Amino acid sequence: MTTEPLPSLLIIDDHAILLEGLGIVLKHEMPDLEVHTASSIHAALQLDVSPDGIVVDIKLPGLNGLDGVTLLRKRWPHARLIMLSAQDDEFTRNNALERGVHCFLSKSENSSHIAATIRNQLLAENDAPPPHSRSEQDFLTPRQCEVLELLCDGLSNKLIARELKLSDNTVRRHVQDILGYFGVSNRTEAVFEARRRGYIR
Repeated sequence: MTTEPLPSLLIIDDHAILLEGLGIVLKHEMPDLEVHTASSIHAALQLDVSPDGIVVDIKLPGLNGLDGVTLLRKRWPHARLIMLSAQDDEFTRNNALERGVHCFLSKSENSSHIAATIRNQLLAENDAPPPHSRSEQDFLTPRQCEVLELLCDGLSNKLIARELKLSDNTVRRHVQDILGYFGVSNRTEAVFEARRRGYIR
């Protein structure tokens, strides 16, 4: 007789106390829940697990949670992605949701609310594709191509903003979209991929 696999959650946070505390609260809410933990995106990707949900912080050692979303979605495309962060502002929330995060939670919320939200996400349809973000479109916009060219010239975000008469935040968003489009985690890799694929000579 086959048994149903236990629901599984991966928590990525570099604060040991939060990892332990959240794990205890969730196990109380869902006794059958299998909880895995990692202190960084890199450490998480080394785990041999198949989580139904992933809770990830933004501020992490190495690759931050926002930039790590693309890699997490590639590794576990059917997992529900929940961002849990103290960095709770509209720009950050929108940025996370645009990248395909299913749910954004503030660390200032009480533990019972956080646990209940995570539980609801785990019970949601795991095979439903997350909303497509601009970073996953199959083309670069003309403005993004302009930013990419200046990136390849080695200009900083501030200089790109000055050159194109854009705000720093707008340039930052374009750069993040370019990283997502190429599936890379930093500017150097984006330039390499752009040249390799013939976007830039």
